[in-house]
Amino acid sequence: MRPDSQQLASLAADLAITAIGVAQVGPTPTWAAYQDWLARGYAADMGYLARPDAVTRRADPRNILPETRTVLVVAASYADAPHPELPPLHGRVSRYAWGEDYHRWLLRDLKTLVKRLAEVHGPFSARCYVDTGPVLERAWARAAGLGWIGKNTNLIHPRLGSYLFLGVALLGSDLEPTPVPKLPDCGDCTRCIDACPTGALVAPGVLDARRCIAYLTVEHRGAIPEDLRPLLGDRVFGCDTCQDVCPWNRKPLAAHAGAAVPASATLDLPALLTMTEAEFRARFRNTPLWRATWQGLARNAAVVLGNRRDPTARPVLTHAAATHPSALVREHAAWALAQLPC
Repeated sequence: MRPDSQQLASLAADLAITAIGVAQVGPTPTWAAYQDWLARGYAADMGYLARPDAVTRRADPRNILPETRTVLVVAASYADAPHPELPPLHGRVSRYAWGEDYHRWLLRDLKTLVKRLAEVHGPFSARCYVDTGPVLERAWARAAGLGWIGKNTNLIHPRLGSYLFLGVALLGSDLEPTPVPKLPDCGDCTRCIDACPTGALVAPGVLDARRCIAYLTVEHRGAIPEDLRPLLGDRVFGCDTCQDVCPWNRKPLAAHAGAAVPASATLDLPALLTMTEAEFRARFRNTPLWRATWQGLARNAAVVLGNRRDPTARPVLTHAAATHPSALVREHAAWALAQLPC
């Protein structure tokens, strides 16, 4: 007898997994749209997304694991306390980075679930990924009945909203596919598109990463274009705007209204600008902020200090513009200095 969603939920009962779905393997449902997105240059400098081998693998999970029979998708909610008031000389951190790196703990839980499944129903081949493999996770989450892809490009679950981490396991075993329910959609709502600070949502469900604050502050390794720097506002790492305005996130966020806000929800900008590379490694190694790199996080801190226009930032910016080991950071610090009131 093939395992069904109820059995899977039972096996995951003590894990940090909020929802589970299963889809029968086949060509990736959004493959044509993904190819078009790459062709338009919307992947920016994320060359790993366009590598020929990775592109081929994303076309069909069986190009990764030929014996794949089903695609198991798990979701973990990270809806949390509301964004806190911002202290002076601090920058805002995207909600997903308030805790331990999700790549680590969700992958652990996903592998545990797959192991338990094999113990109950016999051995099979498997590959597990959490946002690092050549799999279009949101497409498979939709195929597995976990929600729809919203105009902000995020998967939206009708009960959990879009603050979700996704994990995918390719299984060489037959699981009962999850019946895909009749799902709502975004309707006429365009709040995410209208609210995007940089106009990165160029069409419903289409993101131009070259203008996206999340990309610019996390993935981008060079200079942030000068015309976009003021639009970062107080965001030093990532951006939650398109999700914060989404009506489907009201209830999930409201459920955490009384929760304590982690200290990592905001970051001291002068500390980031003066931090050594060794100090960066020690503090951020096991967090999502590691992805921005030491240089990138200092660059972001300089931009936000310029945007906040607090004259008390002048000494640290002056010092960084003259002495920071990174030429990239020195240039952004000099730009920030020019934004401060005389």
